[in-house]
Amino acid sequence: MTISVIIPAYKAADTIERALSSVAEQTLKPKQIIVIDDGSNDDTLKIVESFKEHIYEIEIIIFKQQNLGAGAARNRAINAATGVWLAFLDADDEWHPKKLSTSMDAIRRHNLVLVSHNYYRIDKTSKKPIFCSTRFEAAANPYRGLYRKGFIATSSVVVLRDAVLSVGGFDETLKTAQDFDLWLKILKKENTRFRVEPDFLMNYFVTPGSITNQTSRRLDCTLRIAINYAPSCIDLHFRIFNIHYEAINASLS
Repeated sequence: MTISVIIPAYKAADTIERALSSVAEQTLKPKQIIVIDDGSNDDTLKIVESFKEHIYEIEIIIFKQQNLGAGAARNRAINAATGVWLAFLDADDEWHPKKLSTSMDAIRRHNLVLVSHNYYRIDKTSKKPIFCSTRFEAAANPYRGLYRKGFIATSSVVVLRDAVLSVGGFDETLKTAQDFDLWLKILKKENTRFRVEPDFLMNYFVTPGSITNQTSRRLDCTLRIAINYAPSCIDLHFRIFNIHYEAINASLS
């Protein structure tokens, strides 16, 4: 069960070594790490090249491209990946050492196509546990629960590569929320099994100016996704209310 780790990076010189180190320290080693430098003008590429010289157990592949966005960067890596499974990690996030082993154990036990888990949200003043598994477990229908409340974090995902390819990968026309769109595309198919594990296996770092913090753009894209994948009119109304509620909270934080 080989794993390719995909790391898109844009101006990530301050964080990329931390992300790479967290992959190198996994108790279950991946087959390869694919880093896509998405048009950085800092030392991101130089740091990755330097890190490559010290890792012998894991193949490290590096691509450099003009700035096309995270979706395009991830798609390029997906096409180049040779692992059966894909694990996504953003360049400013960090895995805990048992992330891959715990994820693959869950995939084997439950015959999953996709698995994710809980994480810690870290900013300058706090470290907050985010209980994604609670939302998953509370949903009578996991897909409708995901649509309504969006409880999968990209850097927590391990997914079957063939499942990603079968739906065309990330939608590069979306400036943000491409990840949420992809999970919905994959999991919409009948009998596609996924789970959110209760383990806290990732640190998500809040970075000033990150895509997640660009509230207006995220609101537009998420509304578009909500309309495309609504299981019912009731779910659509619930999702639209939730999107605006989250946007208001984001603008006040």
